[in-house]
Amino acid sequence: MDDYSKEIGDLEREVERLVEAEGEPQEIAELTMQIRVLKALYEQATTLFEQGRSDADLKRQLIIRGYGEWTLDNVYAFVFEAAVDLPDIEPRAFVQGISHTDFASLLIAS
Repeated sequence: MDDYSKEIGDLEREVERLVEAEGEPQEIAELTMQIRVLKALYEQATTLFEQGRSDADLKRQLIIRGYGEWTLDNVYAFVFEAAVDLPDIEPRAFVQGISHTDFASLLIAS
């Protein structure tokens, strides 16, 4: 289990604990949204990471952009920073924006 999966799992357990304890609805909603964003980022990072294992152009572009060698941590950093630059939209649409972005194309286009 990598650090990203662990963080998501920890947050999911925290939400479960808060729900069982009838915690603050606003806090539960915020943590739930955070989980959705992290899951979308992680899914895109792992997809791009797998795609790049056999794609020298993607690996080269990641290095050129200053993220370093082709590791999950470095690919995740790229996906995270590229997602932050997506157009400002409301939070639920932000998750969809992450999920529907072609990060490989963004990396190659640089």
